[in-house]
Amino acid sequence: MAITLTEPAANHVANFLKNRGKGLGLRLGVKTSGCSGMAYVLEFVDVLNDDDEMFTDHGVNIIVDKKSLLYIDGTELDFVKEGLNEGFEFNNPNIDGECGCGESFSV
Repeated sequence: MAITLTEPAANHVANFLKNRGKGLGLRLGVKTSGCSGMAYVLEFVDVLNDDDEMFTDHGVNIIVDKKSLLYIDGTELDFVKEGLNEGFEFNNPNIDGECGCGESFSV
């Protein structure tokens, strides 16, 4: 499968990379955290690691390490605005459950 971006997410990342002035793309990963076990990690990538997989969608590179890919393969990253709030939403088909606050998930 792959990691995909909606058009709003791709536009947001592309604009941020342009303003940043450098970067290969966006890293999407997971770490152990929260009450459900895992949390998403987003960061900009300047150099690829040996264990990275790269996907391109809407002209934006998404970089994922192989360990994280086990938990997030097939995920769609969206960027939503609701009133004064805005942020990324993760549509992950692998999730078995999420915590009440939405900060962590289990697979």
